[in-house]
Amino acid sequence: MSAAAAPSPAQARALLKAFMREARKFPNYNIREYVKRRAKEGFKECQSISDPAAAAAAFANGRAQLEVAKRQSVVYSLYAPRVKSIMDLKITETTL
Repeated sequence: MSAAAAPSPAQARALLKAFMREARKFPNYNIREYVKRRAKEGFKECQSISDPAAAAAAFANGRAQLEVAKRQSVVYSLYAPRVKSIMDLKITETTL
């Protein structure tokens, strides 16, 4: 893909799916949900871009942010707390 070529819709979907997969790797509920929410918001913001150069720049920025998320998920997994968050626990009627 050249610098001015806009990414295809399939490439954009693949990038969003990669963000969602990476978000699942975060051990902390709050960070995990933030990454999911921010990825969705970022893609909605860039959905209306019609200029191929701007779309390519947004796609490149998205790929860079995905690399940041990958590095951060590794760091967060190294220092994850041993106790799960209350949001991660599965509560059933028998535990109440």
